[in-house]
Amino acid sequence: MVIRALVADDQAVVRTGFVNLLATQEDIEVVAEAEDGVQAVRAAARTRPDLALLDIRMPHKNGIEAAREIVAASGGATKALMLTTFDLDEYVYDALAAGASGFLLKDATFPELLYEVRVVTEGKALLAPEVTKRLIAEFARQRGPRPPARTVEGLATREAEVLLLIARGLSNAEIADRLTITDHTVKTHINRLFAKMGLRDRAQAVILAYELGLVVPGASAR
Repeated sequence: MVIRALVADDQAVVRTGFVNLLATQEDIEVVAEAEDGVQAVRAAARTRPDLALLDIRMPHKNGIEAAREIVAASGGATKALMLTTFDLDEYVYDALAAGASGFLLKDATFPELLYEVRVVTEGKALLAPEVTKRLIAEFARQRGPRPPARTVEGLATREAEVLLLIARGLSNAEIADRLTITDHTVKTHINRLFAKMGLRDRAQAVILAYELGLVVPGASAR
């Protein structure tokens, strides 16, 4: 499978750098470039990429707005991976709510870039522990002390435990090790959890955990 990618960043040097790096891979084809969110949405509609690599801060239409439109227009077929400086961006929660599946730091290494592009394209949300911490803080700031819209009623004890560990940024392998179960069992619990709560991916699972109060701002991600 060849991953068809769109790269959008208003900084030409950064955009060209990502394009050139991705072009070195036989399984990745850059089908479009854009220098702002408006161009990105138009390019995505024209080329229907598997992945949209979007800078959060762009003129005319920011990356979050672009991600929302691109993901919705494609019915989720196009995955959104957000480019961020992380320390400066305060929009982690908004981006996930818009349908983004992961975040890529602009100072990421080449192997990290390729790993995240492939993981997100496969339909798996990618949230590093540092991003999870930021998401907790931003969610708490936006939401305030309102009661949760959903509850864990209906979830098995193990499914609730898995949800908590996902929200703390643990991978399937790490969850299996923490709960002393197999990777296959972890996947089974995750599939049941997603089906019961109507979740699309791990990003939505993280947001749900905050809504339910399972994760407390300031708590360790591990």
